[in-house]
Amino acid sequence: MAGIYDFTVKAQDGSEVSLADYKGKTLLIVNTATGCGFTPQYEPLQKIYDEYHDQGLEILDFPCNQFKNQAPGSDEEIHTFCTGRFGITFPQFSKIDVFGPNAEPLFTYLCDNTEFKGFSGAMGLILKAAVKSVDKDYKKNNNVKWNFTKFLIDKEGNIVARFEPTEDMENVRKQVAAVL
Repeated sequence: MAGIYDFTVKAQDGSEVSLADYKGKTLLIVNTATGCGFTPQYEPLQKIYDEYHDQGLEILDFPCNQFKNQAPGSDEEIHTFCTGRFGITFPQFSKIDVFGPNAEPLFTYLCDNTEFKGFSGAMGLILKAAVKSVDKDYKKNNNVKWNFTKFLIDKEGNIVARFEPTEDMENVRKQVAAVL
């Protein structure tokens, strides 16, 4: 069975990056979009990165345009937006699909090895309707449901948590700190 370090992904410049390059690091892997209601999560993600990068945290950002076309730009346009508006310094990769026939194998692996447990809070109620428009059977599968789904990987390459977009970012920060 493949493990997290067996995957290769595309950098923004199109070059191949092996996740084996991240062995020994704690990873927070997230699919993102620049025009999403959750786009402001870039700010707490950058704060988490600033706080814990020196302790071995890497945040790996994968833009995705599958949810209501909320990441329509080129890889370069997305990067320019994120660095200009949010001061992002963590690695951003080439735009991907996170489900369906063209899904990035890394995200297929992450979804196959985690469980969707639902949405929380007021935004969860709003998100349910939007998700149903993309995936009528969303409660019956573990696919990524929307932008800003996060997967926490420990230093040994084990998936230790999945956070839906509605997860409180302070809880994400605390769990990252606990894994480090």
